[in-house]
Amino acid sequence: MTSVQNRRARTRGGELDDCLHACATHSGKLVGSLDRRRIDLAEKLRQLLVAWSLAPAAAAPDKAAGATALLKRAVKGAAPAAPTIGNELLDALLAVGNKALDCGYDDELNLALVVSDTVLAQRKNSRAGWRLRARLLETLGDESGALEAYERYLKLTDDDGFGVGARITGMRAAGAKERELLRVLREQCPQATEFERGPATDVWAEGLALRAAGDVEAAEPRLVGALLAHAAEDAPVNDRQELVAQYLDLRRRSAGGDPAALTRLTGAVELWAEYRRLRMRGPVADPTFGGVQWMSLGEFRNQITGKSICLIANSGRVGASSMGADIDAYDLVVRFNSYRIDPKHTGSRTDIHATIHKHGFNWDQRVTTRLVFGGISGDWKHSLRNRLVPGAQQYLGDESLRWPVRNIGRLGNEQWSSIPTSGFNMLFLLDFLDVSPTLDLIGFDFYESGAYRMPAAMKMPITSVHEYTSEKEWVMQRAQSVTDMRISLR
Repeated sequence: MTSVQNRRARTRGGELDDCLHACATHSGKLVGSLDRRRIDLAEKLRQLLVAWSLAPAAAAPDKAAGATALLKRAVKGAAPAAPTIGNELLDALLAVGNKALDCGYDDELNLALVVSDTVLAQRKNSRAGWRLRARLLETLGDESGALEAYERYLKLTDDDGFGVGARITGMRAAGAKERELLRVLREQCPQATEFERGPATDVWAEGLALRAAGDVEAAEPRLVGALLAHAAEDAPVNDRQELVAQYLDLRRRSAGGDPAALTRLTGAVELWAEYRRLRMRGPVADPTFGGVQWMSLGEFRNQITGKSICLIANSGRVGASSMGADIDAYDLVVRFNSYRIDPKHTGSRTDIHATIHKHGFNWDQRVTTRLVFGGISGDWKHSLRNRLVPGAQQYLGDESLRWPVRNIGRLGNEQWSSIPTSGFNMLFLLDFLDVSPTLDLIGFDFYESGAYRMPAAMKMPITSVHEYTSEKEWVMQRAQSVTDMRISLR
């Protein structure tokens, strides 16, 4: 039995009360933690218990004392009645599961498995539940389980904004490349077949001991045999990667300056490098970004100078506005992230798509200009490489347009403590450049009327990392006129 199977056997969930008990118990373990990720998890656990305390009484007859009672039961180990799950409680559970996964520690991964099992037991067609399960199993190295979960997610969604399809393709291509590498290693060391039936761990240890003793010839077939045995046993991907990397490093040291040995090693290393690349980002159809023209801050200024601009909120108010014709009358229409098109209400044209780099909603929609925002340069570049659709945009903002509030406005955490939204980054940029005679915000009520997004994005929570109150205050301080639907800054 693999380590993944052992871990899953210890942490099977499904019953909501058992899951809430586990969450309440884990919340107590995080008190006083200085780890930023665990602090964030503790906050999501607190929000979960609050959601539980506010859930309809019919969901659990014995829930009169709410979160306090749950915490007491967690300590005493009493068995509560089995409740059903509502949407708010489901969202809170998913938030806990995702934060636990982000922590990456074994205790938190076990908690995430319990949450994942419970969500899918309660809602077998939960898109977010299957995506959480897939990411979790991939982290644990259970590739076959992860692929199955990713495929279940894809069957439940029409809009693959998280790039799951590309992830599946990358994982399958990487698996094929791993098999090719192992085939090459078996051909280079035919004696390895004597040892590939394992046990893999013992054979690997024998090989390392022989190498340490200087008997490279006897060690080589055992090491390769152990790699083959691990693959045959479907050991966690993470473990297999670590052993292959260690083996190739040992080969490199042994090769020294021997041309023949280096030639044999080079082929294996090339396969390994391609495998790692596929695991990290999947196949790249067009490494030149489809002939896109990179655009700097100055070039963007030239593009918008003298143009009337409207920014369209993804709000419920826009979705019922009947302002489509008015919106399309502007010179430039700016939309955000997972915007939804309904020509009567939202207008039909998108000239500039401003989006956070973390998801890929609407990246396949043709626009003149796409500005992708992100706080960390490396993550931003990785997302561009993975998510950009060749031919879907003529211009793409470069590094100078990556994070306007921080990098152009120089507003650090002291001046602006929260993470700026895509909308605020875009608005700040346009206000800073100050070259547009008309700058209007349509439907910006800062989600007071709820969200109006692509169907696949409607389940995404309105995240708490943004400070909408501060952004609204900034807007109102600069507003020249305000109506129910339109805020004019120029």
